[in-house]
Amino acid sequence: MIDFNYLDKFQLSNEQEVRGWLAFVLDEEDRELGEVSYIFCDDDYLYDINVKYLKHNTLTDIISFDYSLGKVVSGDIYISVERVEENARDREIEFADELHRIMVHGLLHYIGYKDKTEAQRKTMRKKEDYYLSLRTF
Repeated sequence: MIDFNYLDKFQLSNEQEVRGWLAFVLDEEDRELGEVSYIFCDDDYLYDINVKYLKHNTLTDIISFDYSLGKVVSGDIYISVERVEENARDREIEFADELHRIMVHGLLHYIGYKDKTEAQRKTMRKKEDYYLSLRTF
């Protein structure tokens, strides 16, 4: 099950389409869907999580807690809508495109993709771009 939770005014207008797309990504990556929760929040909320659990004193757009077992993907993905909005403006792209990139980015981490090195970031970005290109909404 893919669940969407809102701790801010923001709300997806197309939950079913996004849910179907994310499930498709998992299927394409030969993974099974367990329980994945997306929690949309503001900068302050995500900052507090970053400090408390990761000991990082910075703003971020996404924090994920991976509970996957084997090929069954599960976890909580926290997304700061404020960060996504700012990143979209800075990159001069549509908010929805940046939001979907961040959403699939979290899922790709659960699948096993990393982004610590330049080579890993390049691979992750290619995967993000690939799945973004397959959206039908």
